[in-house]
Amino acid sequence: MTRKATHHQEEIQKKSSAEVDLPQEVPAEPLASDPVTGLEAELELQKQQVEKLREEVIRRAAEFENFRKQKEREASQAASRSLENTVRELLPLLDDLKRLMHHIPAEMQAMSEAKPFIEGVELIRKNFTSWLESKGVREIAAKGQMLDVNFHEAITQIDHPDAESDSIVEEYQTGYTLGERVIRHAKVIVAR
Repeated sequence: MTRKATHHQEEIQKKSSAEVDLPQEVPAEPLASDPVTGLEAELELQKQQVEKLREEVIRRAAEFENFRKQKEREASQAASRSLENTVRELLPLLDDLKRLMHHIPAEMQAMSEAKPFIEGVELIRKNFTSWLESKGVREIAAKGQMLDVNFHEAITQIDHPDAESDSIVEEYQTGYTLGERVIRHAKVIVAR
């Protein structure tokens, strides 16, 4: 016998000896002789599908609501950051107005010709301060307070006989908060 024929016979023997798993036919569901039973089954199937779709709609509505709330939060935060950046850029102008009012020479204050200009600058400062307050900007109290690193930045320490250690004896630059957030720390001089 040739080698090919031997191999072929071995294959046939293996196939005949091995159990072959043939898919068994699933018996078909007996057809309902009663049309009501068939309709009830169809109705139950439709109810299940409606419930599934209802759950999907509820899930999608919840996802949309979460998305809407997230976008509202992001828009609010963007507006807050924008206001904070604008206020930070404007604070040096307020500092300049305060310094100008603080350093007006006494003889100029006494001159009747200078009085309208001085009052005009003071009015601008007051209006600007009112606008900042309407946006939630508040000055940080400093002079006479104890040093609080959350609100104050000590630029130097000095010996001061009448002041307690770590108390603020002078304010170099006013600090501000916007709501509860510090947008600029008060720069202060502290007693040793």
